[in-house]
Amino acid sequence: MKILIAEDDAKVLEMLHTFLLAKNHETFLAADGMEAIEKFNKEKPDMILSDITMPRLDGWELLYYVRAAGQTPVIMITGQDATDDVVKALSAGADDYITKPFKLREVEARIEAVLRRSRATLVLKVGELEIDDKSKSVRLRGKTVKLSPKEYELLKLFASEPGRVFSDEELVRRLWPKGSLASSTDIKRYIYLLRQKIEQDANNPQLIQTITGFGYKLIA
Repeated sequence: MKILIAEDDAKVLEMLHTFLLAKNHETFLAADGMEAIEKFNKEKPDMILSDITMPRLDGWELLYYVRAAGQTPVIMITGQDATDDVVKALSAGADDYITKPFKLREVEARIEAVLRRSRATLVLKVGELEIDDKSKSVRLRGKTVKLSPKEYELLKLFASEPGRVFSDEELVRRLWPKGSLASSTDIKRYIYLLRQKIEQDANNPQLIQTITGFGYKLIA
């Protein structure tokens, strides 16, 4: 398996690298979040182990970027007794967490557990909508819907938590990397384009609904 390790502590990075190599995994190393994004895009890893506190771009921004791009499993590495970080990580879409200091056997066990869960969640189903994240394909009422990459990311994010209202600000943060010039105007444009493709009547949307003053949600 291809595993990306993002960790600014050189000793921890080397320890994880050596251990995972011994377990016959291919590893890619990053000392900060920006380098991790570059290697994520280039190498297409099967899993990511990410520290939270890193220079240039932290683990939170890396997690948001990866979640916007797909369902690659992410295990966050937190500080000792960092309960708030654990809650935030799981709420933001992390698959699991490891608390420092950790034992390598725990790392192995959590990787295997996350892989078992991720294999069962590659297909999202919401009503008559089906999203296959492995093939990046979408079917609605049995028919294939062709979407652009950003339209796909937006729909997948909605489908990951049907019924939940997403604000413009959260959608921008989750769908574009930190420092992007994207704004609520871009969100409105992609919502419009997505509705044209999945709604029976785009002027009277039944799937992606606007909650005035709050944002948008996907109706299950």
